[in-house]
Formats: sequence, C-alpha cells, structure tokens
Amino acid sequence: MNHYNKQMPKAYSIAWDSIETDRPMDLITRQRIVGDHMMISRVHLESGFCVPTHNHENEQFAVVLSGKIQFDIGPTNDPSSESVILGPGQVLVVPPNAPHSAIALEDTLILDIFSPPSEKTGVDVQN
Repeated sequence: MNHYNKQMPKAYSIAWDSIETDRPMDLITRQRIVGDHMMISRVHLESGFCVPTHNHENEQFAVVLSGKIQFDIGPTNDPSSESVILGPGQVLVVPPNAPHSAIALEDTLILDIFSPPSEKTGVDVQN
C-alpha cells in the first residue's frame, strides 16, 4: 500500500545571502532559517563577544566553522561547571534547559541548530 501524501510540503533551497541579518547584541550578527521543527542560524561573533549564563527549552547544536570560542557549561560559580574551548570542525551539544555561557576568543563563525525553533535564544533574552 502506498502511503505517499500528495499534500506533503515540498523541499526548497535558500541562499544565506538572501536572508536578512540581525544584530541582537553588540559584537554579533545572525541570519536564521526557521522551519516547523527546527531552526538553523548562521552566527558571526566578533572577538570578545560574551553571552552570560542562560538556558532554554531547546536542544542546541553549536557547530564551529571558524574561529575559537569558550563555552562554560553549568550554573555560574558552581564547582561542577566545566569549560570547553572549541575550534573549527567541533560541535557543542547542549541539552534542553542546560545552563551555559559563551565568549568568543577570536572572530568566530557558528551554525546554531535549535529544536524546537523559537523566536528568542540566549542572545535575544539579553535585550
């Protein structure tokens, strides 16, 4: 039996160059593609960019394309917190509701993948 749904949405392509860029905080620019079940953002962080400890209900994959960034995982000033420095080709997996912060150690380009998508992320709540 064929279960193909003729009303199924079609795949489509988008060029990053066609997507509007926003600046939710100083030292950061971002472009986002938001789907029904996930969101991907191309994020450029200037050296020194810092987002304080925050959490969100989304699962997040931070894919480092270039540069170097330090993530602190866990509550601020908690002895169980850990720091990790990532460079090109590395991915940080952040579970839902996990406290984390970040500082760009040099100009850094990241693809952030969030599921589910949301209007606000850690950099948006700082406004």
